[in-house]
Amino acid sequence: MEIALLTEKYTPDIGGLAISAERLGHLLTSAGHSVRVFAPTLSLRPSEKRTIGLEGVTVNRFGAHKRVDDTLVDWFEFIAEEHKREPFDVLHAYFLTQAGFVAAYAGKYLNIPSVASIRGNDIERAAFDPSRFSHVMYALQNASAVTTNASELMKKAKAFIDREIILIPNGVDTGHFKPMPRNEILAESLGLANERKSKEERPPVIGFVGELREKKGLSTLLNAYAQVVKKKDAALLIAGEVRAGEDKETFNEIRDSIIREAKPRISNIENRIIVTGYVPPKDLPAYYSLMDVFIHPSLRDGLPNALLEAMACERPVVATPVGGMLDAVTDCENGRLVPVNDVTALATTINELISDEVLAKKYGSAARRTVLERFTLKTELDGNLNLYKRLGLRP
Repeated sequence: MEIALLTEKYTPDIGGLAISAERLGHLLTSAGHSVRVFAPTLSLRPSEKRTIGLEGVTVNRFGAHKRVDDTLVDWFEFIAEEHKREPFDVLHAYFLTQAGFVAAYAGKYLNIPSVASIRGNDIERAAFDPSRFSHVMYALQNASAVTTNASELMKKAKAFIDREIILIPNGVDTGHFKPMPRNEILAESLGLANERKSKEERPPVIGFVGELREKKGLSTLLNAYAQVVKKKDAALLIAGEVRAGEDKETFNEIRDSIIREAKPRISNIENRIIVTGYVPPKDLPAYYSLMDVFIHPSLRDGLPNALLEAMACERPVVATPVGGMLDAVTDCENGRLVPVNDVTALATTINELISDEVLAKKYGSAARRTVLERFTLKTELDGNLNLYKRLGLRP
């Protein structure tokens, strides 16, 4: 089967959309299908094209224009040209606003099935932007099938259009993301070395993975950490980056305030707030191994890859009851849910988990069981292959 995967981001782009699109491409390739990715990029001149092979997936990148409509025209024409050269069986788009619109339009034009996959911000934010609303609605109305990775996003999509929305949750590689001993070599390189070989003699590590920005709960996380260090020494490990611009300015302001407040009690507090920069997925398990508790305090979200990875690594997780986190985390069973923007609740829950190793381990074990039962790569692949069958294809 020839599959065109349209996505607004793809490796080496940073972010959950790029990770999820790459994962789907590799899953479909592993099942014996031909996958050709089409994704715009700012690293090429407008309309310039480049094709590379990445682990069996053919990746076609083309230069984006300053004007979105020009980029969409190029995208549509690129798909049409490639279909004429080597026909596709299905167009599968990740994200509604651009990829979903092009896939639905090209699908009708070329008379082939199209799938639009809702990922999070496309239905929770872009749909409120007048300049993008028409593209969102066109994709929802005209794609042959619409999927999403979270029950909450399904509910929101149905508020826009009365049609079937198919739930296909994200999967995680549980052979790669799994429990492992604390990586002391990495800990030492980050200034988190366990010098006395006793957990009681080192600061607990509060972890976050990905690009930290306001949507992901940047202010809530930092202010909760500030409350935690009022009671005890603790480290904040951000395995990823802080988004440039206003988010970075906010981060620096709160970080400086934390350091000023805690300095009299924790002499090296400035070294306790660690931002690693981008970490490749292959290296992430070692970072998860350092975290005594994993935090994902999003204001809104899809189904975060990092949350499932942390759960697969048996980390006790604390999240907010938004998006797909409601599907993955059951409060007080396999993790904790705290209200959005509730700094005190988040700090209290963090203190509870870093103070009670038995409870933390209980949540971590239950979290991995949840992933093994419901969020595997096989489940994600089977969901997509079954969808293609429903469209009359023979995967």
